[in-house]
Amino acid sequence: MENIKILKKEVDSWIENYFLDKGCKYNKRIYEAMEYSIKAGGKRIRPILLLIVYSMYKKDYSKVLNMAASIEMIHTYSLIHDDLPAMDNDDLRRGKPTNHKVFGEAIGILAGDALLNEAMNIMFDYSVKNKQLGIEASMEISKAAGAEGMIAGQVVDILSENKSIPIEKLNYMHENKTGALIKASIKAGAILSNAPKEDINNFEKFGKKLGMAFQIRDDILDVVGNSKTLGKNVKSDEENHKTTFVTVYGLDKCNEMCEKLTKECLDILSNIGKNTGDLEKLTLFLLKREF
Repeated sequence: MENIKILKKEVDSWIENYFLDKGCKYNKRIYEAMEYSIKAGGKRIRPILLLIVYSMYKKDYSKVLNMAASIEMIHTYSLIHDDLPAMDNDDLRRGKPTNHKVFGEAIGILAGDALLNEAMNIMFDYSVKNKQLGIEASMEISKAAGAEGMIAGQVVDILSENKSIPIEKLNYMHENKTGALIKASIKAGAILSNAPKEDINNFEKFGKKLGMAFQIRDDILDVVGNSKTLGKNVKSDEENHKTTFVTVYGLDKCNEMCEKLTKECLDILSNIGKNTGDLEKLTLFLLKREF
């Protein structure tokens, strides 16, 4: 896991440097709110996935750190908005008070908006300089964050509170709300590295299964996890009367499903003719994670 820890530090450092001296006396507050949430911690799984896949084909992953960080900005924006009173109404995220608890609801909304748009600015800048591969990767990420991706899943999540929903709808919700950006991070890393089409297709299959395993593990941790370790409140799904994989299948079956999906992920990686060691380690870590 040493290489993965190094990648996390690289992402954190890039983000730290990016926000240095941003803003003027009139708009400084929005940068303070953006920084508060994006620098509050987090596993950085999505940018790390992009960097691992890219580095399987190209040595100098520093060339795509900006693209990796843009995904973390999109992810963080979604968390800020998820925590708002109109959404999940949470007061704890990454071990700290949620953005709107510190900066107020209006600035919280704008901080999320600003992170999303800043991510798009970064991707546009990369695409202008790197042409076709940058455009293709940016499109993949943008679609995953949009109305047919993450937003689609969030809409179903909101409309399904206090309801029992069928498994097909539950799968759709999480394939989009959680899985879309995870899959896009992996696929974008492959696209940016100009990986063979067959490998990109395998990474897409891998990403879909990994995203689902990640969400099932999240549902498990919401029931059995520790809020101090997780950095967010537990049993929030129960309090919001949501259908989850645990409410449908139970804890034992969910653990089995995670194990099965993880094995399928590893089987897919075995079809890729590159060193997938770091990706395998991260996949296994996500299966056993406690946060």
